[in-house]
Amino acid sequence: MTRPISLAWLTTAPMNPVEMIPLARRIGYAGVGLRALPAVPGETLPPLLTDPSFRRQIRDLARQEAIRVTDMEIVRISGNFRAADIEPFLDLCAELSVPHILVAGDDADLSRLASSFADLCTLAAPRGISPALEFMPWTAVRDARTALSVVTTAAADNGTIIVDTLHVARSGTTTNDLRNIPRDRLAYVQICDAPADIPATREGLIHTARQARLLPGDGGIDLPAILASLPPDLPVSVEIPNQAAHIQQGASHWASMAFDATSALLRTGRPT
Repeated sequence: MTRPISLAWLTTAPMNPVEMIPLARRIGYAGVGLRALPAVPGETLPPLLTDPSFRRQIRDLARQEAIRVTDMEIVRISGNFRAADIEPFLDLCAELSVPHILVAGDDADLSRLASSFADLCTLAAPRGISPALEFMPWTAVRDARTALSVVTTAAADNGTIIVDTLHVARSGTTTNDLRNIPRDRLAYVQICDAPADIPATREGLIHTARQARLLPGDGGIDLPAILASLPPDLPVSVEIPNQAAHIQQGASHWASMAFDATSALLRTGRPT
């Protein structure tokens, strides 16, 4: 089965979307994920939120290249989160016809987190957007079981979950945990590989996630088992940031290598 493959923001970051979108088209990606809200304070991002002419340029370029903006990053739900504060971000996503927004859960009060997620889903629904909660082992939503609990408690029809193969391997999430997520609660799967050894510190986990992921087949994650536990039609996002590879290969060539390795994995069911 052929599945759409999109190029995640981090794989080529901080490449400007003006370059990223034509690159994705040339390589064979069906879509791109972009970032308009920072993951960390002070992060330099393209002016999607602040420059209407730039937004129009990206919208027109994506249409011209037949590339879909498949997701937009990143909404962080902390204890003082107010969904109304990010309405400009939701409007941006609606303007670009973005179906999913990536959400990180930073509120340790999971009941309040579920309520905040529900509020976000309520504002996103009329805009045709599905908030997608990503479990990450250094956040309050550390594994798939917690993510499913939060999304189920929120009880919003458009609330979904992102499965990242790195976070599956780092969080103790099992293949049964993945199978227990209903299909209508799954947004997409982010694919990468990484060393089998799990970093012992929060800093180590974050370093791998943001700067040192590997191509499928170059690490120790059981990618075939993870993919076999997920629906065969689930869209794929290639999220493989690697700072050293950017220096050695160049971001454009790295994106091509990532596409080829991911395509081979999906085609054969095993890494090359």
